[in-house]
Amino acid sequence: MPEKVMPGPVCDAGGIREAVCVHTRKIMDACRDKDCIEDLRVYLTQNSQAALDRANCVKAGCAELLHVSANVEPICFNKGFYTVDVRYFYRVTADAFVGAARPVELIGLAVFDKRVILFGGEGCSKSFTSEKELDCVDLQTLPAPNQPIAAIEAVDPLVLSLKLVDPCDCKCGCACPCTCEVSEVPACIGACFGSDLDFNAQGKRLYVSLGQFSLIRLERDTQLLIPAYDYCIPEKECTCDGGACEEDPCELFRHVKFPVNEFFPPARTEAGGEGCGCGCSAN
Repeated sequence: MPEKVMPGPVCDAGGIREAVCVHTRKIMDACRDKDCIEDLRVYLTQNSQAALDRANCVKAGCAELLHVSANVEPICFNKGFYTVDVRYFYRVTADAFVGAARPVELIGLAVFDKRVILFGGEGCSKSFTSEKELDCVDLQTLPAPNQPIAAIEAVDPLVLSLKLVDPCDCKCGCACPCTCEVSEVPACIGACFGSDLDFNAQGKRLYVSLGQFSLIRLERDTQLLIPAYDYCIPEKECTCDGGACEEDPCELFRHVKFPVNEFFPPARTEAGGEGCGCGCSAN
């Protein structure tokens, strides 16, 4: 049985100089998802809603992922497992066609909620650091028992389709898709649209279908013993000190690769289809 490795210098032929203790986050469990989100309500700005009410048809634009929030709660009947409730906030753009005039750009918010169950381990300790000092201690400021931390990685979604629906109460049996209503959003999200969002619009409605790729992890603070080869000392020297760089512009130009694609553009995009230039599919 090999001897237990302790922190400190290590004699190793593989170049390992030292065993060091680090404080990091260990991934306890993770999953990946490919969500096809159908008929997601788009809450437009007031100006965009006025344009939509006059529109005859709409054309899909792009969807940008603004923010993802997550809430972690333990599962009482299955210790060590947690529910992760994730909310995605999207900024959706589209074109509305009103008669023979030029299309009007529509801007709105779409929100998608999902839940996953992941293993996060157990921990009853409470963490305190010198980074945050309290003037007084009360029940509101005491740290909660050690829970895992949710981490979400996601890319901007693909716009799969866009749907314009006439005014309707959106009840069962109605022509409108029955989706959950959103009445409040964080102030920082609302500020991304330049004007107030209209959550109580009674006119036409816009629904979008998105394709979302994401990775969801549960991580927990831990201490690990890892091998260290050396300190991370930069090998590259700093140049142009003080902004007085007077390198020969022709020498810089010689290092620029010839733009072959500018003269002979590829017939297809890397995804194998025609793109709209914004990372999403066009309708």
